[in-house]
Amino acid sequence: MTGSSGLQTEGSRLYGELIAVHTIMRRGAALTATAFARLASGEPMDIKVLVSTARWLTEFVHHHHASEDELFWPVLRKLFPEAVADLDKLTAEHEALDAELRALTTAVDSIAATGIKGEHAQAAAVGHAGLYGMPSSEMVHDILISHLDTEEPVLLDLFPRVPDADIVRLRKAIVDGAPRSGPYFVFGLLEDPERPPGYSDLVQNFPPPVRWLRPLLLNQYRGRKKALGALA
Repeated sequence: MTGSSGLQTEGSRLYGELIAVHTIMRRGAALTATAFARLASGEPMDIKVLVSTARWLTEFVHHHHASEDELFWPVLRKLFPEAVADLDKLTAEHEALDAELRALTTAVDSIAATGIKGEHAQAAAVGHAGLYGMPSSEMVHDILISHLDTEEPVLLDLFPRVPDADIVRLRKAIVDGAPRSGPYFVFGLLEDPERPPGYSDLVQNFPPPVRWLRPLLLNQYRGRKKALGALA
């Protein structure tokens, strides 16, 4: 996507970064839902890793759509009045997703409360996963995917038309407020199984020490994925 001069606009570049972030969420939601399904079926599972993975996912997804509601949508509403109805619909979907994220958090807390070691703790965790964790994580996954499929075409139309100065300001606000937890999930999900469009631009926003630690973070991601019963 380019502007009238033939050069890529800051808005089109940011849209690519957005797709990369959406890729993290899509893959993270799938990984979490699959892990809960494995636990519910009685497969061996590192419950501590599952709990931390699900908590990371809920924080990451909530922060992302809260940033959209608080930072992006006001700018887009002002610039594009004709898109207000679409943006209102996306906000309503954020609220529905938040309700499911809270349900997943409750399910995760119930599993964590059973303990993470010992035969009885494992059996209790399997029961909680079957009753609450698996259906909740699947609902988060399904609602998230549907929402992103709706959101991306709207933003594909709007972002390239936003003035560069607004995009630079918004990008800085998002980067400054981004969660710092789980960088191994961020890098791992960005690269497993392949890098999405926007990867390079997104990674350039990471602090240099985080970029330097990429090989170590990818190893940590593979270890956590294996602990969830998936092929690393």
